[in-house]
Amino acid sequence: MTNAEKLKMETPDLTQSNIEKLAALFPACVTEAKGEDGKLKRAVNFELLRQMLSDAVLEGDEAYEFTWVGKKAAIVEANRPIRKTLRPCPAESVNWDSTENLYIEGDNLEVLKLLQESYLGKVKMIYIDPPYNTGNDFIYRDNFAQSREEYSEESGQVDENGDRLFKNTDSNGRFHSDWCSMIYSRLMLARNLLSDDGSILISIDEREYANIKQICNEVFGEKNYFGDIIWEATTQPINAGSARFGLQKKTEIILFYGKNKLAVPGFTLEKMEGGLSYPHNGKYGKCRFEIIEKSDSGNYSRPSMRFPILGQYPREGKRWQIGESTARALEREGKVEIVDGIVKKAVYPEDESDKIQYKPFWSLLNADDVGTAQTGKEELNIIMGSPIGFDTVKPVRLLKKLISYHGDSPLVLDFFSGSATTAHAVMQLNAEDGGHRKFIMVQLPEPCDEKSEAYKAGYPNICEIGKERIRRAAKKIAADNPGKPFDGGFRVFKLDDANMTDVYYSAGEYDQNMLDRLENNIKPDRTDLDLLFGCLLEWGLPLSMPYTSEQIEGCAVHTYNGGDLIACFEENIPESVVKEIAKRQPLRAVFRDSSFANSPAKINVGEIFKLIAPGATVKVL
Repeated sequence: MTNAEKLKMETPDLTQSNIEKLAALFPACVTEAKGEDGKLKRAVNFELLRQMLSDAVLEGDEAYEFTWVGKKAAIVEANRPIRKTLRPCPAESVNWDSTENLYIEGDNLEVLKLLQESYLGKVKMIYIDPPYNTGNDFIYRDNFAQSREEYSEESGQVDENGDRLFKNTDSNGRFHSDWCSMIYSRLMLARNLLSDDGSILISIDEREYANIKQICNEVFGEKNYFGDIIWEATTQPINAGSARFGLQKKTEIILFYGKNKLAVPGFTLEKMEGGLSYPHNGKYGKCRFEIIEKSDSGNYSRPSMRFPILGQYPREGKRWQIGESTARALEREGKVEIVDGIVKKAVYPEDESDKIQYKPFWSLLNADDVGTAQTGKEELNIIMGSPIGFDTVKPVRLLKKLISYHGDSPLVLDFFSGSATTAHAVMQLNAEDGGHRKFIMVQLPEPCDEKSEAYKAGYPNICEIGKERIRRAAKKIAADNPGKPFDGGFRVFKLDDANMTDVYYSAGEYDQNMLDRLENNIKPDRTDLDLLFGCLLEWGLPLSMPYTSEQIEGCAVHTYNGGDLIACFEENIPESVVKEIAKRQPLRAVFRDSSFANSPAKINVGEIFKLIAPGATVKVL
């Protein structure tokens, strides 16, 4: 008997059946709630139902808010500390010593937590294409990630033989609340990484568009919403037999938010004249300016709207959007100015920012200009040399267009990097215009199905696809753009448990045989490089800076970014080596506890640095 033929062997759930009937009449009254088993299920908002059935306003508190089951837990999870680290993997990297690009494998929630200090306020652009809530995507949970199989086991969707009992769809387990919690905590952490003039772009489909827009309004602020970019994702003709009413989904949405809209330089996006504002650092301080001309097409004509402002009349075929009395008042207040040859008015300086009336834009990116989803799939298959089986790959030209809005040297982060289209686009754009953009890709190493084309091609997980794509793309870009240098390398890091051992014993559990284990508090499989980059995260230093390693009297000494940090993790370091490190005047110096024979030797290190390098901060692991 196949899974589809298995009998439920139980009576129908009449409560859920009744809720379904109620949803047909009052969809707003059906929500999500946790059952006694802790799992989500459909439930009835009886307070709202009572109001729906009443012809008078009932008592009760009301508030404008957006919430779901698990929202508070998502906030707590975003703020919860973790004992993790990022372990460097030079063997899987390209140009390890010189590259400024990063590829990080691991759950993006935990990776974002680890990057909080090193990249706080340093990311100019974030682009993400998160898993859509289709019922078939990889499942991210609040504080861990789990595969479809693990989720099925937890939710009772497999029998004792491991066979799936039913498909994991929206109607039986994949709720909006889970998806909202997943994305909410990650966006909270992502916002911290954005620079003041940075922005985030999020690809999304119609299933969660309304929810993620509400979430972004909370996380980034509704006033920092630039608008939506509409991407023509397919040009396939409508199949009247499969598309109801002859309608077909042709586009996808890219949400666009800024960290601080007033601080973002002007973007030169298509089809946004009259709807785009930008800061102006003139004599009035930071102001938002808007065009005050509009088309005078057709038979509509108002001569009274053609008076001069600052001595300039509307251009041919255009008229002013404001009356003459308003214009004269703006002139007197110094809130009208000619910018780039066009008369514009300043709408509220920085001290009146709470009064700004934003006009979000709508911009269409045509398939002819940036490619389609099919284009992206073909690009991936060509660069990898064989079919990979990904059907929802963004085209390189689309990402190039989005990245180009952010200047020639932004740090670009993608923490749902998938097949690494974003990294490909960064390198391509740098080679074409000589830019110095850098990327950080983050991806969970989700296993590829053993029956998939990707697995058969030799890629056990998505990260292996992403890394190999970057390697191959860099070689092709270099071949296609001879004499145009760009950074085609990347440093690979993998999320892992902390470098330090976890020792938790009560006083009565200690004995003489444990002393050796307690003396060395570093895990035995960790290298000097692991410890060095662990220190960088602890101190909040970027992971992409140059460093050197050398031997001083037989001791390995590591110098990071010319002296931002100097580390030596050898056993029993001679005093002469400590003095040599101090003479180099590092900002920070790190040793391990076992580097010193005894406590007096450890104290002596502090005295040496006080005497030779008093400005250095010294720490012992």
